[in-house]
Amino acid sequence: MRLLAALAGGYRALARGDGRDPARVDRTLRMVVADRAVVADGVVALRLAGLGPLPVWQPGCHLDVELPSGRRRQYSLTGDPADRHCYRIAVRLVGPGSAEVHGLRPGARVAVRGPRNAFPYVPRPRMLFVAGGIGITPIAPMVRAAARSGVDWHLLYTGRTRASMPFRDSLGSPSRTTLHADDEHGVPTDLLARAAPGGAVYACGPPPMLDAVRAAFPASPATALHVERFSPPPVVGGRAFRLVLARSGAVLDVPADRTALDVVREVRPDVAYSCRQGFCGTCRVGEHLLCTDRPAGDRLVLDL
Repeated sequence: MRLLAALAGGYRALARGDGRDPARVDRTLRMVVADRAVVADGVVALRLAGLGPLPVWQPGCHLDVELPSGRRRQYSLTGDPADRHCYRIAVRLVGPGSAEVHGLRPGARVAVRGPRNAFPYVPRPRMLFVAGGIGITPIAPMVRAAARSGVDWHLLYTGRTRASMPFRDSLGSPSRTTLHADDEHGVPTDLLARAAPGGAVYACGPPPMLDAVRAAFPASPATALHVERFSPPPVVGGRAFRLVLARSGAVLDVPADRTALDVVREVRPDVAYSCRQGFCGTCRVGEHLLCTDRPAGDRLVLDL
């Protein structure tokens, strides 16, 4: 995924913070919305039916969904991996892409790519799951897998209100699940209180929650931390460079703490994007991913 020989691949690791690179899955599946349900305030779940047996997936996988408008969005699979006929996603209403998903009704057709896994679940004898709001979507299949395999697990599930928390009543053993509604108990201050010695922590939720988990992890007894973000993390350790748009002749300066995509869209708002984390390919120009790649030198020329 590079444009010029001068491009370095390290920036994606800087942007995502963990160096994971989801396996490329070069297949497109045509699917039909089989069912639509409101599962929480502002959250709709869709069951997408395939035309035949669907590719297998594991907890942590997501789909690249191409909507009728041409927008592409990434959504975690949150159903049962044993179901080879339908995929389930759940989407909170935030922005035009999610609004389009909320407008889909049974019978609507969509194309998807995947499944891909940037958040692989690897069971350990002791596991703590931390989910915030819509971050429950990749976590729920992990919780069900942990329950089936007999590992020692606990889930901390937080949200603004109980009504805003999808699937809160279908997460397995109540004794192993802590539901924390902020309007009832305030914002939680010790997210890793149930972390076990030598155990693993899997977390997905809003950026402030994930930042708190990362900050608390070094002092916890757990030894492995796995985090999934639905929004791009800040650029850390980047370097400023000059970006030249060859077709228009525009010359843009990209600061150390911003991406080429951010700067390009200020002058070319029509440039498409989706995941902003380097794995969907929507913002690709040639072999360059605007949301993550940076040049090894001080200048980059793009065919834009």
